[in-house]
This record gives sequence, C-alpha cells and structure tokens, in this order.
Amino acid sequence: MQIVDRRLNPSGKSLSNRQRFIRRARELVREAVREAAGERSVRDLARGGEVTIPARGVNEPHFHRATDGLREDVLPGNREFLEGDRIPRPRSGEGAGRDGSLDGEGEDGFQFALTQEEFLDLFLEDLELPELARKRLVEGDAFGLRRAGFGTQGSPANLALGRTIRNAMSRRIALRRPKPEEIERLEEELRQAEAEAGEPARAQALREQLALLRARRTQIPYIDPIDVRYRQLEPAPRPVAQAVMFCLMDVSGSMTEAMKDLAKRFYLLLHLFLSRCYRHVEVVFIRHTHEASEVDEETFFRSPETGGTVVSTAFEVMLKVMQVRYDPADWNIYVAQASDGDNASGDRERTAELLSKQILPVCQYYAYLEIGHEHQAGNFGFVPRETELWNTYDRLGAANRHLAMRKASHRREIYPVFRELFRKGAMEGASP
Repeated sequence: MQIVDRRLNPSGKSLSNRQRFIRRARELVREAVREAAGERSVRDLARGGEVTIPARGVNEPHFHRATDGLREDVLPGNREFLEGDRIPRPRSGEGAGRDGSLDGEGEDGFQFALTQEEFLDLFLEDLELPELARKRLVEGDAFGLRRAGFGTQGSPANLALGRTIRNAMSRRIALRRPKPEEIERLEEELRQAEAEAGEPARAQALREQLALLRARRTQIPYIDPIDVRYRQLEPAPRPVAQAVMFCLMDVSGSMTEAMKDLAKRFYLLLHLFLSRCYRHVEVVFIRHTHEASEVDEETFFRSPETGGTVVSTAFEVMLKVMQVRYDPADWNIYVAQASDGDNASGDRERTAELLSKQILPVCQYYAYLEIGHEHQAGNFGFVPRETELWNTYDRLGAANRHLAMRKASHRREIYPVFRELFRKGAMEGASP
C-alpha cells in the first residue's frame, strides 16, 4: 500500500518529519486491518473496504505558546473585560476537548479505502512457513533471472566495464594505436634535434613521424562504441520446494457452534496465507469426530457433521494420505490442528504414540490451536483446567521444538495467535 501525502510543505518542516508521518499512518492502517479480523464475518474476512484510524494518531508535533502563567493581553472585540481584570476559571467540562458531544459534533478520523490486494498485503505481512526445506525441487511457474552472456545493447546499470575495457585494449593493440610513451619519446628527440642546428633533416623527419603518430592516435579512439558490452539477463524457471499442509479440525459434539466458528476463522486465515504467499503448497482438509475422513474445502467449512471425539482417527487418515501422495522424503510436511482438547479416555495412548513416533519425526512444523469457551477468557475467578490433549502435547513439546501450542477463546484472539504461530522466525529460540 502506498500512502501519498499531498499537503503543502509547511514552513519549518523537513523531509524527515514528513516521512515519519507517513510511517506512523501506515502503522495505524496496519493495526486497523488486523483488528478487522475480530469484527468481520468469516465470508468477509479477506475482502477489502474502508478502515478508519484516529486523527490524533497522525497529528504532527509542533511548538506553541504555553497557556499557563500571567497574561495581561486585551483582545480586539472584547466588550466585557478591561486590562487588569481577573478572568474566572471555566467550570468543569467547559471549553475542553473536541472528541465528541451529544449533538454529534466531534473530530473525525482518517478513512482509507483498501482494495482486496492491499488488504491482504497488510493482513499477511511478515508471515512464513517455518523450516521450509529444499527436499525434492520441482520446476514450477516461479521465474528468476540468470546471466545470458554479453550484448552490445542494454541498460547503463548492466554495463560490463571489465569486458568493455578488454575489448578496447584488444582493438588498440590490433590497430597499433600509438602509445603515450612513444609520442613523448619522439617529442624529446625532436627538442634535442632542434637544439642542435647541424641536423635540420633529422628534425624534419621527426616532425613528420610525430605528426603521423598524432593523426593515427586521433583516428583510433581509446574506447569505441563497438567495444561496449552489457550483461544480458534472461528469465529462467526457478526450482521451488514443495510442501503440504494438513488441516485437522475437531467437529465433534463437544465443539459448540461458537467454537467451530473460531476454528474456521483460524483455518480461513491459514488458507488465505498459503494461497496468497505460496504457489506450491497443497492443502489437505481432514475432519474428525469418532471417525475421520479427508474432505474438500466446501465440506470442511460448511458440513454440520457431529459425534464423539477420537483424535487418533484423524492421525490415521493423515498417515494414509501421506503414504499414498506425500512422501516425507520429497515433501515438506506441515500440520495445523484445532480442537477443544477433549479426547476419548481410551484413545490417549494411541494419540500420543502416533504423534510422537510417526507424525512429529517427519513434520517440519506442527501447530496446535486449542479452542476454549468464551467465558473462560472473561469470567473473573475462573480457574482454567488443562485438557487431556493439551497435557499430552505439552509433554511431547519439551522434546520437539517444532511443536507449537496456543489457546484462543474469542474471535479477537484468533489473528494474534495465528501471527504468533506463523510469523517469521517463529522457531528461533524455541527450546529443543
């Protein structure tokens, strides 16, 4: 997003002040865009639109006279006070502020109309897939530039100075261009011959030879346009690493509609991030209750399926899909799981075994989001209880630095948690 300040340059303001203003405005727009994640519906989350930033946030600092102290000014048009009169202090609430009033008057904020592209650029800024390794590289539609030799035409920025000087030197040697040392030597001999009056013929011969060399030097330039060479660049397909993201969502009966909405918001952000920032990342959607199945995007976000909770069924389906389509030796494996933390008591050991022995060893990154009830975040005196799934993952996370765990219980928490999980350098400093 480009912010253009079209105000006239005021006196006493430098370019650095104007740049600080633009940076501050951009930061406020970025914060407003990120706050929209907690206010919009799931369908409208990625759309553009207008965002408002407070006017006081972009005001530029300036010097002004202090309002305290003793002053004896008499302003023109005053009919009530004379010089020396004491003016009573205004009552509380009079003459203070312009933030708002009962009749609607107040100070408006700045509104920015953002396109969908601008909105997503700010929304998904500074995010990445952690530990994206180059396993088996594939030729994709990503293009880079590679050198393609030298040419006689090009941009001045691509001037090959070394190749140009070498061509010029080769041409001068081939055409036997007189060297400066040779001309200086003849000039010295001519001065000596002219000093000796007895050799006029030799002096004349030196003059003719010197004139010939100077003419030849003029006809053969030091650098000719045919010597100039430019570096040539051409687009070439760039090999890219391929990755797959497994999205595991709990849709069992313990997940209320509000909790499912939070999970869908998280996965919608993840899907937007992957489709916007990566062209060679495939997404596999898996829903589970006491049974699990791979589904398409429409079913994943809209199916009303419900039932019991057996987490290991989702892991088993994921491992089957990996065995058939995504060999860990060739693919970067990522997993994002959202659940309320409930699991069948008899499935605890099976879940821990599949995760620790078969899934985490082949994963580049495993992100677990635990969805809580909304009252857990706001009620005073509420003592949170760690779920069985959280305790199981917490024990495994001590030995696996690529297992990240977060909690969210309100829609305004989804985007900050999502940024924590997928920000650049998310795994830096994580304990092994």
